[in-house]
Amino acid sequence: MHTLHRFAALFGFTLLAFLPLGAHAVVVTVGGTGVKDTAGDKKWLTYQANVEAAGDPDIEMRMLIYGELGSEDILVNGIRRGRIQVANWSGLATTTVVPEMAMLYTPFLFDDYAEADFIMDNYLLAAYSKLLAEQNIHLIQWDEIGFNQIYGKTPIIVPTEAQGMRFRTSSSDSARLFAEAIGADAIPLGFMDIVTGLQTGLVDSGESAIIMYVPTGISGEAKHLTLTNHSFATSIIVMQKKWVDGLPKKRRDILLNSYIDVNDGRQWTRDEWKTFLDEQDKWGFTTHNIAEEQRKSWKDAAEPVSRRLIDSIGGDAQMIWDLVQDGKAAFAAQR
Repeated sequence: MHTLHRFAALFGFTLLAFLPLGAHAVVVTVGGTGVKDTAGDKKWLTYQANVEAAGDPDIEMRMLIYGELGSEDILVNGIRRGRIQVANWSGLATTTVVPEMAMLYTPFLFDDYAEADFIMDNYLLAAYSKLLAEQNIHLIQWDEIGFNQIYGKTPIIVPTEAQGMRFRTSSSDSARLFAEAIGADAIPLGFMDIVTGLQTGLVDSGESAIIMYVPTGISGEAKHLTLTNHSFATSIIVMQKKWVDGLPKKRRDILLNSYIDVNDGRQWTRDEWKTFLDEQDKWGFTTHNIAEEQRKSWKDAAEPVSRRLIDSIGGDAQMIWDLVQDGKAAFAAQR
């Protein structure tokens, strides 16, 4: 075995980063933390099929999309160090590279999905692509998770019912500031520890998108889901920029253009969470729709978060906020 191959095998590297242009075998390691038989799973398998159907027999897809590589931190580091070629990063994981990504989680930044789609594509895609490119990351496209909702062991219909409640948050400032704004006791907890935290009483509530709440077991422990639509969660599909820029054009085009259309991806995700809501009896949870006045109470409680978040993030956070406001005005004008 060639020395380089022995080195790669010993340390678990793929050889793609070491292969000179024109070498035949190209291993493309794809990293994700998905769940089988979900919309996210379907997206990755479609990507693999599209690449393999594109006519380059020397591209070998190595699909490690079910958490085989480990946590999102490992996926972030893997892309940056060239050990993974394509990955899905949540917006929150991306904040370790581009802190301004946390602005997407500002409570009530978007009014609905139509407005979010318009602003994300026409105002924020270019801005975040530039910020990521400055960190040697190529943004392929958005991969929607959906609006976050409030879950709890008991119903939480208005913010006053969350006061003093042990509320699970991610490590992000946006989550912590939101929990504090509604008077909850913010408990930072890793995503994989939520179910155990609910079982032991470490936490009683939290926020999650529906596609993460239902199939991961959270819905079985915190059986009440209030549909607040209060913050928008997204992932991104990324590659290392230096690596992808160095590929021959035909190969680069295959890998960049084979992921499914962004609007198809959105629809798959939305179809999935709508199915979960339709099947809530099967999953054992109860949804609570709220009146407009109740939603306004959430919005009013969370209103100070945007300014605090901008100040906390710094950098280009104000620029992102301003772009969103421009996008909201343009969307309202066309609506």
